[in-house]
Order: sequence, then C-alpha cells, then structure tokens
Amino acid sequence: MTLLQLRYIVKIVECGSMNEASHELYVSQPALSASVKELEGELGIEIFTRHAQGISLTADGAEFLTYARQILDQTDLLEERYRQTKPRRQLCRVSTQHYMFAVEAFVEMIHSIEAEEYEFTIRETRTRDIIDQVARLQSEIGIIYQSGFNRKVISKLLRGRHLEFHPLFKADLHVFLSRNNPLAGRERVTMEDLEPYPFLQYEQGEEGSFYYAEEAVWPEYPPKQITVTDRATMLNFIVGLNAYTVCTGIDNEDLNSEKIVTVPLVSDESMLVGWIVNGRTKMSRAAQLYLGKLREVIAGHGYALVEEEGAVS
Repeated sequence: MTLLQLRYIVKIVECGSMNEASHELYVSQPALSASVKELEGELGIEIFTRHAQGISLTADGAEFLTYARQILDQTDLLEERYRQTKPRRQLCRVSTQHYMFAVEAFVEMIHSIEAEEYEFTIRETRTRDIIDQVARLQSEIGIIYQSGFNRKVISKLLRGRHLEFHPLFKADLHVFLSRNNPLAGRERVTMEDLEPYPFLQYEQGEEGSFYYAEEAVWPEYPPKQITVTDRATMLNFIVGLNAYTVCTGIDNEDLNSEKIVTVPLVSDESMLVGWIVNGRTKMSRAAQLYLGKLREVIAGHGYALVEEEGAVS
C-alpha cells in the first residue's frame, strides 16, 4: 500500500467516476483501475462496487476512505512542517435542499476560514440526490427535512444507506408570497386562501414522490401548478406570477426582501430540518466549521436550535 494509491482512492471518490479521476490524475484509466485492484487484493477487501452507472463505495470502502484521508492529512502536515510546502487545500462539499440559510452559512464559513487555498462545493438539488451523494461520500453533509408525513420513508432510506440524521431546528410552515399579493398582509393564510394562485414546487425527478417533496404540504387538487428546478426561477415566479410555495419561513434579507414576504400557513404539519452524514466517516475541519456557521445563521434568524440527544439513523 502506497500514499499514491491512497490519493488515487480519494480522488476517485471526489470525482465520482474512475474515468474523470484518471483525467485529473493524468493517469490512464486501465492503470488507475489496476492500482485499485492491486490495493483491494493486498487488503483483502472490495473498496468499490462497479455497476452500469459507474462506481460506488462498499461498506469496507467507506471505512477505508476515512483512514486514508486521515493518513493523507497527517502526511500533508509533515510536509508542511519540514519541507515548507503549502498546506493541503481545505475541502468541503455540501448537498442541500433549496434553503437560503444553507447558502448564507456557506458564505459565512468561507469568510471565516484562514486558508490561502480551498475547494468548496455546494449543491442545491433533489432530495433523493442529496441522500445518494452523502451515501457515496460525494458530499460530506446533506441538509434535508423530516415531517410527520415523510419521516418513516426518509428514516428507512437513511438507515439503508448507513446515514445519520441530526436535527437542527423545527419550523412551523410558511409560504413565500409577493409583496403585491393580496394575501401578503395577512397574519396567516390557509390552503383555501391560496387556491386562486399558482402553486410552485421543486422537481424531484423520475423517482420522486410526495415523500421526497421539499414542500411539507401541498394543495390536494391545484388548478395551477408549476414545477421548477432552481431557487432563482422559483423566486421570479413568485414575483412575476403572484405564485406561492411552502417553506420554513426563514428568508434572507439579501434576496428579494423588497419583493417577497413570508406568511404563516395554517397547518398541523411542521418541518424538522437537519443535516445528514455518513456514519462511517469523520468530517473534515471545514465541514465542522460549516455546521457551526449553520447553527449561528439559524439562531440569528430567531429559530431555536434543537438540543440533540443523539443522531437518528
């Protein structure tokens, strides 16, 4: 086993495919595959599962990756100490549902780090993709919510992927409305009040179901419904079409605050927003810093943080 082989494994996981990793490493794919096979044979484990869609880590592979990253971190510290080389770039990858506060915390994290170089990724994407990316270690952290409606399904899916759910805060439901919407001045609204207006929801793909929806509730038979894939389009439709969507109620003052308001929604449902992580891995320093900033941002918006008794898997 060599340091080069460890770097190969980490790069393959970061890229998500053997082919892309070979390009970034300037190594032929057959040579890279042979090196991985040699390491697997030496250790007597299977690190990757090969399938038609690419590769994914096995349970042994996920555990091995944790040790490999620790060894490489220590190696970089030794090189920095005795060879005066640059420290390894700080890395952090986050997958999240379309939450403004998640992006706000990401910005705060980047402002606070003390590093000359870093490589960060944040993906606003579909619920199932978030879970898959954290399970495959393409992201260290995923941010999703659970509700009374979806909790059993989401919890079962997380358990099957060896993921842990850590609650952050509980939110009563709100809707985003244009300030020009006749309902914008209401103290609260009902789904019946919203019936004349277009309902906006985030697209969840072919495998999507109501259990993966980002909206905790929805109209039973919406006469007007629009499905979108990104937050900017969602906000533009709210303003331009007097449309609405269901949300946590946390807004970001830098994003359309003069055009969009949040109004409480009458509902028995609520959202328990939290972060998920692969239980077999150790988080990077940057990821831990991000979680700290995430808690600060949530508290800064006036929401009480959940006192965590233990991860739910």
